[in-house]
Amino acid sequence: MPDDTILREQLIELLQGGNAHATLDDALNDFPPGLVGVRPEGSPHSPWELVEHLRIALEDILRFSQSDQHVSPPWPRGYWPSSPEPGPGQWDATVAAVRRDLAEFAAMVRDPEQDLVRKFPWGEGQTLLREALLIADHNAYHVGQLVLVRRLLGAWE
Repeated sequence: MPDDTILREQLIELLQGGNAHATLDDALNDFPPGLVGVRPEGSPHSPWELVEHLRIALEDILRFSQSDQHVSPPWPRGYWPSSPEPGPGQWDATVAAVRRDLAEFAAMVRDPEQDLVRKFPWGEGQTLLREALLIADHNAYHVGQLVLVRRLLGAWE
């Protein structure tokens, strides 16, 4: 088996973000609690909706990558929260879940026993590499949105 250590390290860097844009932590840290459920003028989403969407999508990709028993939420309704505002404690729980699931997926990528390019026996040709790239791409897109929403709300320097 070829040594793919460098590829795995590069994937972890990509999943963590920050090479060409703000990181997820940059976008989440010190978020004003009173603004998490606010949709700024012209924005279809509040910060809560964006972060909860990240959590749902990340968890779906993680669980899909681990098991053929995983059932994805219905598209697209199941990937977005029903309200622009979180309930009590939901913001913190969602942020913690995003960080936990991202760390769990990164651990899979780091594990040399996990074949990055073997197609999952379930699905339609997906591989761990493809799912890592999908998470990185999806997160970067929505982190950018989150930064823009923070700017619109006056909560970004």
